[in-house]
Amino acid sequence: MRVSHETIYQCLFVQTKGELKRELTAHLRTARNKRKPQAGKGGAKRATLGITEDITIRSRPAEADDRAVPGYWEGDLLMGGNGQGCVITLVERTSRYVLLAPIPGSHTAVTARLTLAQMIATLPSNLLRSITWDRGSEMAQHAQFRVETGVPIYFCDPRSPWQRGTNENTNGLLRQYWPKGSDLRGLTQTECDAIGLRLNTRPRKTLDWQTPAQVLDTGLVATAG
Repeated sequence: MRVSHETIYQCLFVQTKGELKRELTAHLRTARNKRKPQAGKGGAKRATLGITEDITIRSRPAEADDRAVPGYWEGDLLMGGNGQGCVITLVERTSRYVLLAPIPGSHTAVTARLTLAQMIATLPSNLLRSITWDRGSEMAQHAQFRVETGVPIYFCDPRSPWQRGTNENTNGLLRQYWPKGSDLRGLTQTECDAIGLRLNTRPRKTLDWQTPAQVLDTGLVATAG
């Protein structure tokens, strides 16, 4: 017999009370005291941002799907409190290797484009196959980014965060360090690098207990030349 994770969460949030509930929920990664509904949510309609069929996720190379070839990334913004900065998170699909960079002010399209370009500037060309993003306005300059870096950006379907699930899962891990509502305006690149190092050197079950750094190194050797 198996017990689903949802049953365990419901037991924690519904059946426990008082001090016991506080003690148990403190050990959850997000430390929430309520269970968020699992049904999908609607949302405001996003601008098209000049997204044509050739840059939707359906046009992304098929080899990105099976994670056999490194160099396909997923990206997003990890938001702080309202108007309190954010972090660009980039995750490589094969290795789960993460790159992080702070945006202390407003996350404009210009700021996102320049920050993202700087994040990938030192990566070898065989690790720069594409980036998959949602339809946020911060990617309004995706065409200019592609011209400047040579890296295409593919866009998920509206309200489909599961299409970049590797990034979503990683952002969940990062909430352990930056809970929702955090003030990220004073965050430095050094601090982002330190947290990235923790995740990149953590053995992962999904990687057969290798670290993201180890898997990325292996992939680089395999695709060299």
